[in-house]
Amino acid sequence: MSKADEIFIANCKDILENGYSSENEKVRPHWEDGTPAYTMKRFGVVNRYDLSEEFPLLTLRYTNWKAAIDEVLWIWQKKSNNVNDLNSHIWDAWADKNGSIGKAYGYQLGIKHQYKEGMFDQVDRVLYDLKQNPYSRRIMTNIYNFSDLNEMNLYPCAYSMTFNVTGKKLNAILNQRSQDTLTANNWNVVQYSALLMMFAQVSGLEAGELVHVISDMHIYDRHIAMVKELLKRETKKAPKVTLNTEIKNFYDFTVNDFIVENYEYGVSLGKIPVAI
Repeated sequence: MSKADEIFIANCKDILENGYSSENEKVRPHWEDGTPAYTMKRFGVVNRYDLSEEFPLLTLRYTNWKAAIDEVLWIWQKKSNNVNDLNSHIWDAWADKNGSIGKAYGYQLGIKHQYKEGMFDQVDRVLYDLKQNPYSRRIMTNIYNFSDLNEMNLYPCAYSMTFNVTGKKLNAILNQRSQDTLTANNWNVVQYSALLMMFAQVSGLEAGELVHVISDMHIYDRHIAMVKELLKRETKKAPKVTLNTEIKNFYDFTVNDFIVENYEYGVSLGKIPVAI
């Protein structure tokens, strides 16, 4: 069993067996037909993934790892907030007629700030510190900018990364305020594991541990049967995931620089409804 499967199964069982139902509450999310989207949730979930042991790619069902990595590059490399710069349509529901999602995600990472060493945006500041001050305890990003929330079409879910170097290993903490377990859990884990690998490589470090902190981890009511189906399945071994070692600059990475070998996974669940 892969570590990603083990953690996912444990999280889902905990939510279903011990979770709190929002069915009697006034909730913001709704289904496409206008019906309120209720959840079963757990508060304060913390998961740990050691990338030096294996890459956390779910095998219970297929995770579209190429689209996941493409999205993280859209946010962190392109620093874009326009869906026309993205190769998938996962953000279309939150985009305006021009394709913008407002002052969210990549827009926030691309804002430059004055430091004593010069002007940096948040991504370039992290990359600078990982090379110049790798043992600093101040290497972090935060895109939950309160002054711009009213101009965001969706408040950031995964909003903060804190990087920490131990020896030659680069570790990170991903903070997430809310997570749709079925559609987004492994998607987010794959994204930020990939980001950690890229940052480590261009900084002369090794990828270490990703710690994923989720404030509100939930399963939507219309996803419960699908999750129960996944929990009945047999798992596979984790695939081998490596990077093109020729890339030395973060801005040169593409999805094609990820090599995924021996990825086996369960059959598709079919179309999964997404609450908006």
